Amino acid sequence: MPTPSPATLPIRRLTLRDLTACADLSENRGWPREEHKWGLLLAAGAGYGIDDPEGGLVAACVVTEYGAAGRPALRAIGMVLVAERHARQGVGRRLMRHVITESGTTPLTLHATPNGQPLYEELGFKVTGRAEMVRGHFSADGDDRAVTTRPATAEDLTTIVRLDGEVFGTDRTHVLTRLPAFADQIRVAEESGRVIGYAAAWPNMDTHVVGPLIARDTQTAKALIASLAAHAGLPLRTDIDVRHEELLAWVKQHGLKSVAFNAVMAYGISELPGDWSRRYAPLTVAAG
Repeated sequence: MPTPSPATLPIRRLTLRDLTACADLSENRGWPREEHKWGLLLAAGAGYGIDDPEGGLVAACVVTEYGAAGRPALRAIGMVLVAERHARQGVGRRLMRHVITESGTTPLTLHATPNGQPLYEELGFKVTGRAEMVRGHFSADGDDRAVTTRPATAEDLTTIVRLDGEVFGTDRTHVLTRLPAFADQIRVAEESGRVIGYAAAWPNMDTHVVGPLIARDTQTAKALIASLAAHAGLPLRTDIDVRHEELLAWVKQHGLKSVAFNAVMAYGISELPGDWSRRYAPLTVAAG
């Protein structure tokens, strides 16, 4: 029997039972397996995939919805992958069109690599910004102590969710409530007993990823990064909005190096909601 064409294979919803197959697909394309991240995305979002008749997945992606249940205000697309032997056959385009159709009138966003950006532009996505990935061992020098930080407690979660909704522009409670189990650290910045920022650091292969990073100003963002670094045993990695030039210069002065740039893209809206001036880094580029 001939092998069915990927163009005719059904697209189905993925579940946590597909985590290993998703990690295998990442590895197939030269990406890290990132099982910890895949687990969060599949639990908090909706995975879409095409099964390979010979085993594993032909393609996959994950969509994370934000806003009221059943009436999302924004959907973030990430981890769009096509197995090497099925690449350049229109499979990624077909999967993306399926997600766009399923989304109806809900706006979409994603972070695009230079390789992926032409496809997304062809599908109608517009560039709204850029993020710079930086990575390395953070070297502290004590210039961040003007802002008080401390470990977050369970009592802080309501405040974190409220602040995050104000800055992110829509509700992502279902993701943030998973942070205590997902992240190795969550810290808050305070002024006169009021929370003015928060950040998490979560393990991803050989790094601690800093994200989300929400802060009143750049000084607060610096303090949060430095406090996370002081308790992290791995190199730091984060994706910073390039408009935050001062923070990017500062992290590079403290040992982090530029790794890559991604285009922040949107479909159905001209700009992302929320307050970009206080939104320094996403939880992960796969989920916004």
